[in-house]
Amino acid sequence: MAKKAGLSAVFHTLVHPRAEVVGRSARAPWWLGVKGANWKHPEGPQSDIRERGDHPVVHVTWNDAQAYCAWAGRRLPTEAEWERASRGGLEGARYPWGDELLDLLDGDWRVNIWQGSFPGHDTGEDGWHGTAPVRTYQPNGYGLWQTVGNVWEWCADPFDPRAYAKRARAQGPARNPRSQVSPVLRVLRGGSYLCHDSYCNRYRNAARSSNTPGSSMGNAGFRTVARQA
Repeated sequence: MAKKAGLSAVFHTLVHPRAEVVGRSARAPWWLGVKGANWKHPEGPQSDIRERGDHPVVHVTWNDAQAYCAWAGRRLPTEAEWERASRGGLEGARYPWGDELLDLLDGDWRVNIWQGSFPGHDTGEDGWHGTAPVRTYQPNGYGLWQTVGNVWEWCADPFDPRAYAKRARAQGPARNPRSQVSPVLRVLRGGSYLCHDSYCNRYRNAARSSNTPGSSMGNAGFRTVARQA
């Protein structure tokens, strides 16, 4: 976890002015390694979450999420469970609310993503820079808030880029594809407040991503499901 490691990845525009930067991602230079960044101090040790109790937790690894689930008597969703829940009963829809990104009546944003020019300038037209409170915008048809945008969400499955295609070829439409590959990578779903069409158009029900189970960053968290009795 980030607290044990002593650092975590923070987006460059969100780093606290007095935080100590100890590295930069070569492939994504807008991600900075910040000493002392963790779930309690999202932008560095000088920051805190006193005013963010209703925001999603960030800087948690897949391993952290699993440990929480073991403590709480819950579990992470499978990737297929996550997608079905995100759709909220709207099969085939692009987003949890339908196919249009903006509200057609008033032009309001329905999701916390990046507006402006990535990665230098976020206009914050959706009302937020960084994370938003969990109950922002409107829930989907199943009563779930912000399954897309805001923060990426860890799923239980190992990541296999061909899982859905392989299942479809073998057994018809993919209902609950589960990867059989080595768990080098774990699935992330939903996109985050950093998603923008020019870089990361993954704030969609069907979009997929992955990372190593020990990775932590300022735009990834998780939600849990109850264990079946």
